Amino acid sequence: MHTRERLLGLCGLVLLLAGCAGTPQSDALLDAVPPALARPVELTQTPFYPQEDYQCGPAALATVLEASGVSVAPADLAPRVYLPARQGSLQIELMAAARSYGRIPYVIAPRLTDLFREVADGHPVLVLQNLGTDWFPVWHYAVVVGFDLGRGEVVLRSGRYRRHVQDLPLFERTWSRARHWGLLLVPPGETTATMAPLSYFQAVNGLEKGAPREALLRAWRAGVRRWPDFPPLRMALGNSLYAEGRRAAALAEFLAIIERAPDYAPAHNNAAQILLEQGRLSTAARHAREAVRLGGPHAAIYRQTLDAILAAGSD
Repeated sequence: MHTRERLLGLCGLVLLLAGCAGTPQSDALLDAVPPALARPVELTQTPFYPQEDYQCGPAALATVLEASGVSVAPADLAPRVYLPARQGSLQIELMAAARSYGRIPYVIAPRLTDLFREVADGHPVLVLQNLGTDWFPVWHYAVVVGFDLGRGEVVLRSGRYRRHVQDLPLFERTWSRARHWGLLLVPPGETTATMAPLSYFQAVNGLEKGAPREALLRAWRAGVRRWPDFPPLRMALGNSLYAEGRRAAALAEFLAIIERAPDYAPAHNNAAQILLEQGRLSTAARHAREAVRLGGPHAAIYRQTLDAILAAGSD
């Protein structure tokens, strides 16, 4: 293995090579501190696991999992997320492991304000840093547990340090070189202040193959409560209810979408399918025809639904 390849997964190595990258987000924050972030915050009760050589991924993930209510040790996570060939962990493995413990892995927006808002609300955030340079990366996972914008500092669980205080502009440089990647873990049924509806939908959708159905229902319901006018979330809730055999409840969700967004063709189609199964052919045909009229990428499916309703009515 070449020297550069060996360095790709190093954790806790404080290389921090000098760079000329700017710090626009830090500059803006320090120039005008938002009132919501004016008070220093430190989540002192956040667990700490000293990171062994190359094991920053399991240690950081165990930190945020336990903070979210899951009791787990880095040794339990290492076989799931540590890649010996890379001497480190990839984001996709960390997210998959979080799902296996019943948590929604949500990638935050690439903004310091969002990162600090989550910490201020009591949510430690797992971040990826590049302690080297773009051309000579040294990847490192840490957990942001505090900040003090008056002093221009960020507090992290990092490496072998329970309380690693880093200069804010320096943190921004290392975080920006890792594409501002930050991971928030939430239990199904909860949302947080900085979440956006589409990103939340994508995060919960990743649970579909492994999470218990009731956990999924809690997650979809939480999304619907938070963003009632974002149809994909209510569609997902309706589809999950349908998969559970709860057709009347699913139909109610699809009809609720139509009431708020009458031009949303998928809701018309799904409502028509359930109405067909209930033998309510006249109402089913009305919704199916509306789906066909509206069209879209699934127009062929809408046509099939209408054809099935018309065929049932001719029996």
